[in-house]
Amino acid sequence: PSEEIITLMWSFVVSIYSIGGLLGSLSAGYLSVRFGRKKVMLLTNIPVLLSAALMGLSRLSGSFEMIIIGRLLSGVCGGKFAFLHTYAGEISPKKLRGFVNVTSSVFLALGKAVARILGLRELLGSQSLWPVLMASCGIPALVQLLTLPFFPESPPYLLMHKGDQEGCKKAIRQLWGEGHHQAEIDDIMKEKATMKNTKILSVLELMKEPAFRWQLYMIATLTATVQLCGISAV
Repeated sequence: PSEEIITLMWSFVVSIYSIGGLLGSLSAGYLSVRFGRKKVMLLTNIPVLLSAALMGLSRLSGSFEMIIIGRLLSGVCGGKFAFLHTYAGEISPKKLRGFVNVTSSVFLALGKAVARILGLRELLGSQSLWPVLMASCGIPALVQLLTLPFFPESPPYLLMHKGDQEGCKKAIRQLWGEGHHQAEIDDIMKEKATMKNTKILSVLELMKEPAFRWQLYMIATLTATVQLCGISAV
């Protein structure tokens, strides 16, 4: 193919991840309420492993389409995980909850830094090893797939969405040990009562709401600045 077609295909390979991320983030909220945080996180690792296999075998198969499909699947799963990181905050002790909730940004930056280093030509960025680099996204997915079954479901989810108070108490004891945890349960109940009186806005309703307009302008400006600063080119 011509140089222009190669550039177009490469651009599509790079950008398809963001499209997948958009699709994944839009569906994560519904799925996490419908099936539970833990179950959705567990099942989301399966497409990640499929993605790793497709990208890792793409050079052997001589198929750039496998890279595109793999990147799309990785993007969808990445979008879901960005939302489902709330699971880590929900199962953490109250005094650590704020710290845990912000670790997604920290580990996102750390993951990018590690990937940049591993992508150097002296390491895994060589002509023979780049499929290994692209398939390495399956390693954390495999670790999570093997360890997550030993964790309980989110206590706030069990109590607020399922109404399972006994299941909530059992999950809390498993996470935080034996003891009197009635204060934590009361906090969850207060949050549930607050949510009942709060209208959940759709994306379109949020954009039409005048009270949130300046906040949306700020978020859009900051996000656009990050995306257009040249980091993708670097």
